[in-house]
Amino acid sequence: MIKSFRSILTDESGQGLAEYGLILGLIAVVCVAAVVFLSGRIQGLLSNVGSSI
Repeated sequence: MIKSFRSILTDESGQGLAEYGLILGLIAVVCVAAVVFLSGRIQGLLSNVGSSI
């Protein structure tokens, strides 16, 4: 029984998935920040395109 608890505590199979999740979360935060920062420019560009059509 102690061996099974030790194997559970030393198991690192989910570590890679957690790292990918953290990287994906960081990319999502950067994308949201970029959209918030560039929202005025994007809105102006889309407004110009809409008015020219």
